[in-house]
Amino acid sequence: MPRRALDNPIVLPVLGLLLEQPTHPHQMLAELRRRSDAHAAAITRGTLYNTVTALSQAGWLAPLERQRSGNRPERTVYALTDAGREELVRRLDAQIRTPQREFSRFLGAVAHLGALGRDGAVEALTERGRRLRQRTAEDERRLEEALAAGVPRMHVIEAEYALSLARAEIAWVDSAIEELRSGTLPWPPGAAPELKKEEDA
Repeated sequence: MPRRALDNPIVLPVLGLLLEQPTHPHQMLAELRRRSDAHAAAITRGTLYNTVTALSQAGWLAPLERQRSGNRPERTVYALTDAGREELVRRLDAQIRTPQREFSRFLGAVAHLGALGRDGAVEALTERGRRLRQRTAEDERRLEEALAAGVPRMHVIEAEYALSLARAEIAWVDSAIEELRSGTLPWPPGAAPELKKEEDA
């Protein structure tokens, strides 16, 4: 069993999902995608099935039963084992205790913001702020609906954390735009000049 299969970022969400109740991989995939936009974009059927196989071989989950619905193929329902629960707790404890420097594509892009020119930087940041506000408003609405429907707050606390990060990013973007416009964020010598419009090129 390749060690990297157990280092896959989806191991923790899968173990956490099985802590709630036993389920089969097809339902795991649907539920993980429903709960997270990041999971929806990143998790493929093959990746999930390979991860479940690796977790089973590691003894962290075990087949519980096989289910059939109509003409669909039989599906194996998996349950978390005691070893799997211990591993989940160990990973959760380590990840919550220890801050990690997580590199994002936006962080990498901001490092070269000067290449856009002052006007281009303001325009790009303004667009990002607009999109962030739209997404945050939608996420706030979904969280409010979940809480109103009786979902325990502890079950959606990660959504609260994500919203806090989004609001902090919006505040930073707004601040950077204001500083660029006012000149309190000086444009360094050698940075890209204002971008020429296509008609001026």
